[in-house]
Amino acid sequence: MARLVSLNVGMPQDVPWRGRTVHTGIFKYPVEGRRLVRRLNVDGDGQGDLGGHGGENRAVLVYQRQSYEHWRRFLGRDDLEDGRFGENFTVDGLPDDEVHIGDRYRIGEAEFEVTQPRVTCFRVGMRLGEPRMPSLLVAHHRPGFYLRVVTEGHVQAGDEIVRTRTGRHAMSVADVDALLYLPGRDRDALRKAVDIPALSPGWQGSFRDLLAAEEPAPRGWSGFRPLRVARVVPESTTVASLHLAAEDGAPLPRPEPGQYLTLRVPGAGDPAPVRSYSLSAAPSDREYRISVKRDGVVSSYLHTHLAAGAVVDVAAPRGDFVLTRDDRPVVLISAGIGATPVLAMLHALAANRASREVWWLHTTRTAAEHGFADEAHRLLASLPHGHEYIRYTAENGWLTRETLSTLNLPADGTAYLCGPDAFMTAMRESLVSLGFDPARVHSELFGGVSAINPGLTGVVRKTPHPPAGTAGTGPAVTFARSGLTVPWNDRYPSLLEFAEACDVPTRWSCRTGVCHTCVTPVLSGRVRYDPDPLEPPAPGEALVCCARPREDVVLDL
Repeated sequence: MARLVSLNVGMPQDVPWRGRTVHTGIFKYPVEGRRLVRRLNVDGDGQGDLGGHGGENRAVLVYQRQSYEHWRRFLGRDDLEDGRFGENFTVDGLPDDEVHIGDRYRIGEAEFEVTQPRVTCFRVGMRLGEPRMPSLLVAHHRPGFYLRVVTEGHVQAGDEIVRTRTGRHAMSVADVDALLYLPGRDRDALRKAVDIPALSPGWQGSFRDLLAAEEPAPRGWSGFRPLRVARVVPESTTVASLHLAAEDGAPLPRPEPGQYLTLRVPGAGDPAPVRSYSLSAAPSDREYRISVKRDGVVSSYLHTHLAAGAVVDVAAPRGDFVLTRDDRPVVLISAGIGATPVLAMLHALAANRASREVWWLHTTRTAAEHGFADEAHRLLASLPHGHEYIRYTAENGWLTRETLSTLNLPADGTAYLCGPDAFMTAMRESLVSLGFDPARVHSELFGGVSAINPGLTGVVRKTPHPPAGTAGTGPAVTFARSGLTVPWNDRYPSLLEFAEACDVPTRWSCRTGVCHTCVTPVLSGRVRYDPDPLEPPAPGEALVCCARPREDVVLDL
């Protein structure tokens, strides 16, 4: 008979970690007596990052005494007390390879349902002082698991644990965890996993994505290749478009609407700066169009030194900010040069004669700086349900929630946002408050991607810069979106730590079901790993959390 041997709680606190402050509830400690378990957590307990932890499907975390014994032997440690892995229930029994997703258990007065394996984020490594821990939990098939509260009630240490129902398909916690995180997935197992009603929505979505995935589309080419400037077209007082084609006139890989190109521009500096620009025209295999605002050294060089016949080094189209294929209404919102990727989406909708509702909302400083005005108006006029709203900030200020609320936007639609960071944040919050599903509000910054590392407090976004201290002597590392090239320094254990030392925005947090631990496109160069990842990334990508440059490398960060 399984038994609850320790009941552990702890409220979120700010904890110093690697020169940062993390707001986290990972620190749990045993408590005496009975505690009421409610729908969202145990009385006296809380979570710091509600995006990746907590909520109805992750109300209670369970870990086993048997796993504690395993880690004591494996790590050679005798300081692993109950609660050290951040669990609410330390149990005797209920091993991960015998507990099934969807199993129900009665403990004390309460009843629970198993919803998912633990998502192994960096916090468990921080709590144990062992950075390898998130990877080890998966590799050793000992993640632990979350419970949903079916019936609220009091529990206490010593309560027996009785299974009252077995989950559909009897898939164990360890098997489901391996199905997401380890290679060699079985499609039949994926189909069973998405057919388990108790499995949390985040994990179900991840498995649906894996089932739906086709063979990866060709990336076009590796590294950089020369493309010829076919022509340069002024779009406004500050914006010009460069039309690029293959030197031999051969077809190019057709991009998705919303993707971007990365250019390496040797004449604009030493080392040659690297910049990314959104594709702004209809997807084509004959010619690419990028539109560049003149606002810096590299963009000024492109404006003044490139003419028809010039050759530039270009990486293949890439990016996940793309128009989805469905019949929902579309809302395209942009500011300034942020119009470029959503303009490509508008081109695609017009080319396909989309019958759905399409909204074009754009704001820029003045009419003189309003690029693509006639082009966008013409495209919208060709759509049976096209709508347009333009706002000049010099006259009327920025778009606001109040303005959006007067437009009758379709809240059941999908929104695509591009512009400055503050503008994107305000527009997202406004749309969600007006009834848009947050999962269908997509955004793309045309500078460096915003960081995803929830739980850090007091973070101020800084301009990327070389790391402090003595310069490195290793291979050149270029962060393409951030526009920074610096020599590698061996005092950093990975490219992730190197990026953070340069204040390059990074994305290392585990989210609902999927671990987005620094999977970053590699535009050119090669990396090596220490330690080797559990599942190697796809060709053309790198896990920068454990990668170091083998040679000069260009990363999409």
